[in-house]
Amino acid sequence: MKTKTLNRAPAYEYLFIIIVCLLSIFPFYFMIVSATNKSTDVIAGRMVPGTYIIQNLKSLLTTPTVSLWRSLWNSLRTTAIQTVLSILVCSLAGYGFQIYRDKKKDLLMNILLLSMMIPFASTMIPLFKMFSSAHLLNTTMGFVMPSISTAFLIFFFRQNSQSFPLETIQAARVDGLSEVGIYFRVYMPIMSPTFAAAAIVTFMNGWNNYLWPLIVMQSNNMRTMPLFVTNLTAGYVTDYGMLMLAVSIMTLPTIILFFTQQKRFVEGITGSIK
Repeated sequence: MKTKTLNRAPAYEYLFIIIVCLLSIFPFYFMIVSATNKSTDVIAGRMVPGTYIIQNLKSLLTTPTVSLWRSLWNSLRTTAIQTVLSILVCSLAGYGFQIYRDKKKDLLMNILLLSMMIPFASTMIPLFKMFSSAHLLNTTMGFVMPSISTAFLIFFFRQNSQSFPLETIQAARVDGLSEVGIYFRVYMPIMSPTFAAAAIVTFMNGWNNYLWPLIVMQSNNMRTMPLFVTNLTAGYVTDYGMLMLAVSIMTLPTIILFFTQQKRFVEGITGSIK
């Protein structure tokens, strides 16, 4: 009786994968190691952990212009609000584009997709003048409003909604459930992987956003983490150990979010539904 043997990849393919993984991990490793070393050691390219992390943390907590904890709180607050509002608005739009039939909706969707080709730099000055006239500078809503509705997220929800079973909606309508109830009690639970993937993408974009907060958040008390990190390099001499520690702290929330929601993120990206 013959036994089937599994086809194994050649050894050089595994070697190639290992090399690529090491190259991908190296910048993160260098950032963590540099956070524990002196600035001179970082410049010299020291690749082993040091014992200077406490001193770097003390220097980071005593920065004269911007507070680390204040910047962390500003980033968490504004990014969380942006994520919730953006997911709600864009999911409603994507749900409506796919579920409700209309002859002109495809034309409107195409116009929305064309807006993705317009660079933010071309709308930056009009947005600033508009928000300045509305007295929304240095406010949370000033940070959030330009990103509440994005063509990418609307398209993302619309495409994933194509796999949503319409028979479920029809059955819910027969049972007397309202359209709002169908969205919150039927659509959202079934499409939870899509919501998780969209939330991760939106949170990461908002957390790492630099240009718009630099324009709209003009006071030190409203600075976010990307602006805080940039402020550390504004002097004549840069403490690279302290800078790397700040970057490491800034990276932690996105790492925690991604690894805790990794499975749902993959399911959402591939268009799966619960």
